[in-house]
Amino acid sequence: MTGDWAIRARGLHKAFAGVDAVAGLNLHIAPGTLYGLIGPDGAGKSTTLRLLAGLLRPDRGEAAIAGFDSLKQAERVKQHMAYMSQRFALYPDLSVDENVHFYADLYGMPREQRLKRTDQLLDFSALRPFRRRRAGQLSGGMKQKLQLICALIHTPEVLLLDEPTNGVDPVSRRDFWRILQQLVAEGITILVSTAYLDEAECCSCIGLLHQGRLVREGTPREVVERSGLQLVSVRGVDPSRLAKMLRQHLDPGQIHLFGDRVRVSCADPAELMLRMGNWLPAGTEMVEDRPRLEDVFLALQQAPRDERLLAQVATGVTRRQGDAVVTRQLSRAFGRFTAVDRLDLRVPYGEIFGFLGPNGAGKSTTIRMLCGLLPPTSGCGSVAGYDLQRDGERIKQHIGYMSQRFSLYEDLRVAENIDFYGGIYGLSGKALSARRDWALELSGLGARRDELTASLAGGWRQRLALACAILHAPSVVFLDEPTSGADPASRRLFWDIIRELADHGVTLFVSTHYMEEAEYCDRVALIFRGAMVASGSCRELKQRYGQGRLVTSGGVVLPDGEVEPTMEEVFVTLLEQESLRDG
Repeated sequence: MTGDWAIRARGLHKAFAGVDAVAGLNLHIAPGTLYGLIGPDGAGKSTTLRLLAGLLRPDRGEAAIAGFDSLKQAERVKQHMAYMSQRFALYPDLSVDENVHFYADLYGMPREQRLKRTDQLLDFSALRPFRRRRAGQLSGGMKQKLQLICALIHTPEVLLLDEPTNGVDPVSRRDFWRILQQLVAEGITILVSTAYLDEAECCSCIGLLHQGRLVREGTPREVVERSGLQLVSVRGVDPSRLAKMLRQHLDPGQIHLFGDRVRVSCADPAELMLRMGNWLPAGTEMVEDRPRLEDVFLALQQAPRDERLLAQVATGVTRRQGDAVVTRQLSRAFGRFTAVDRLDLRVPYGEIFGFLGPNGAGKSTTIRMLCGLLPPTSGCGSVAGYDLQRDGERIKQHIGYMSQRFSLYEDLRVAENIDFYGGIYGLSGKALSARRDWALELSGLGARRDELTASLAGGWRQRLALACAILHAPSVVFLDEPTSGADPASRRLFWDIIRELADHGVTLFVSTHYMEEAEYCDRVALIFRGAMVASGSCRELKQRYGQGRLVTSGGVVLPDGEVEPTMEEVFVTLLEQESLRDG
């Protein structure tokens, strides 16, 4: 290592089409640091990493890795650094071993040295049993670890990771962060950008980017404490009703409905609890809550709750009674492999139903069957009153579906995507024109209707995709990992929209890998290897499976001083139990 800093940026500036992506950034990261870079969509995180890696030329300023200038000494930087982008840079038709050796060739490693290093890394990542398997046949979590192995094959001093855990389950994410902690213990410096603020809390130092500028920096605890934020958590029989009551007295921006409680930001918790006692029903539970990084992030964003937009969300929806989704012994096999195994579900109208499980558990296969896209091998069921075996085409006309990839056509303009989906759902003429205007308003893209969809940031594409999915006012909506990679502000708005739809009787069937999102669901089910292993409200599952677990900093302090486990702890506990049961 040359110099006092493993990573350094001075006055770094980069603009695209006259818009600043990185604006005068100064960054100094000491050797052996795990540094988290967080910020909203479009804040400049990916651009910063690419500038540091020498993949982009700055307009002004300079960057250095391990004491070497990222542009002027690019070959020296390459010897001391590894960069892992958001997209898997793997060759799907090559095996694990072949991918690793390909990268070793790129770095010019001698054969004897690479064999020893490969064995170390395969043991380190628990991938040794899969070394002959093709990369394209690995789960998302395994691909993630393989890409990390490829980056580490030449033993870099500095590792740059751009949102490496998007789209992988909580167990894989934990595994990945365990590996990062071990690497830092060996002296490697890591700069990682992430949209998950629970991950940022694992870093020794974090930096919050906003509009290309570093606006907060320090340890996660320091950043939270310096914010001065204070919160009160309110619990009752009907959290949604409590939130509506509080919005009559307080700024709606102070109020956040989170699972079975309402979190309220304030200047004086004791004084607020005294006032709320006059507004809320007797027996309502109130307790001072711990602020988290996400609360600080959103306070800095200053994104107010848009009541007018939310009031439009359920326009045209017809409220229905009874069960929206019913399955009995639903199964799907691909050859000898059973992806979904005798699944029983019953989801009423107006419920937010969370569908959880690790990579490869069968979530997407189940959703594709329920959407009429894939016929079941056996079993039966209905969606919106239509039979899964006989009425696949009719189901498609009465549901909304948003896939993991947003389901948008990037080479179409914003309005053209809306018109395309309107045509699929049978809208035309004045009806389509009215719904197009509604969708543009809901997505906040009225002024950008003629822009190519490919130019939109992730959060905006997400809103457009949801608007397209509910364009025809369906009573059942399937959302397959809809917020993967979105920043906290976009996620919170997305879930406000989901709650508004549910309040008007729409069923939301949501799969997610982000366990904090499970808290927004009325009820959740966990599947593992195609079979359901647990279901119930988050509170019920925490009481049933969360006892005696090590609780993370995200836990909630209860009135008796105990700390409630997080849903991630429950998820990991259940999977450990099932894995042991299966031997």
